[in-house]
Amino acid sequence: MELSPEEKRRIYEEEKARIEAREKIEREKLAAPAGTSTGLSPNIAGLLCYVAGWVSGIIFLVLEQRNKFVRFHATQSIIAFGTLTVAGIILGLIPVVGGAFSLIIGIIGFIVWIVMIVKASSGEWYKLPWAGDVAEKIVASSGVTGEYSEPPPPEPAASEAAAPTPPPTADLGKRIGDKVDGYFKSRSGRITASVFAIAWSIVFLIFFNFFHQYVAYYHSETVGGITTWIRYPFFTEDVNLWLPILTTTLIITIIGHIILIILDRYLLREMIHIVINVFSLWTVLNLLSVFPFDFSVLPSTSAADATYLGVRIFLIFVSVVIGIALLVRVIKLIVNVVRGTASYEEHI
Repeated sequence: MELSPEEKRRIYEEEKARIEAREKIEREKLAAPAGTSTGLSPNIAGLLCYVAGWVSGIIFLVLEQRNKFVRFHATQSIIAFGTLTVAGIILGLIPVVGGAFSLIIGIIGFIVWIVMIVKASSGEWYKLPWAGDVAEKIVASSGVTGEYSEPPPPEPAASEAAAPTPPPTADLGKRIGDKVDGYFKSRSGRITASVFAIAWSIVFLIFFNFFHQYVAYYHSETVGGITTWIRYPFFTEDVNLWLPILTTTLIITIIGHIILIILDRYLLREMIHIVINVFSLWTVLNLLSVFPFDFSVLPSTSAADATYLGVRIFLIFVSVVIGIALLVRVIKLIVNVVRGTASYEEHI
């Protein structure tokens, strides 16, 4: 018996409703696991993924290793706001109309930001076009199961235990990595890290204050069989505006790590590292602002332009990395203090 168009439409609508209901149930299951790595409720952590755009998305993607809901929103925040940021920068470079395009991108980003904060805070697994699909695939392939760790492997039989086999290369590498991580989480490892930080700070302190003029382009000239090397420094006199800031940061780093070698306390270490990161970020941003470089001494104009652009991009990249590291450290410290786990014993 052939179905009428109305009956076909009704069957189609019922089947569509069943599929949507099944997808909603699956998403609700993924969105509400037992807890989060940060100790925050999933909807609060999901909201925080969008507070600072792609930056907070990176932070929570690093911190959250348990909750799929939070990792989804963190990944979606990185993809969506990262794309909008890059698009705004590129479109802003277009002559005449670039400013208008940047304004449009900014308005779109603000609307998306408000919508996602509301959706995430309500515990909704809300997918943005394209970015949500990509984020969902990434989270699905990440191997996060909603638990902190996998169950231990079964005990080997007596015959297997009696004849151990050499471990695979992957297992050996993992064990070496675990030992290295464990070492630097120990008191000896922390002292070693502080000693290296002090040593490098002293090297930079001496070099930039007394020998920075040797960062230069070197050109040889031969006259009468005698070769003479001529030095063209890259640093201009404006470097003297930046050196006091660098010196202050390096001295604070040295003093801070000396204190940490003497007084090994979790809260003290985290606070000193936060202070060092703040001064480091200030130093890099000031160098970017003053930019005491002269690359016109290079023999090629194209090489000078490329070096100028490359140094600027590198300094911007370093400042972004330091800024993200600073935010991660501050958030982790706040979370650990709130959870009452602000001690070394609870992190080893």
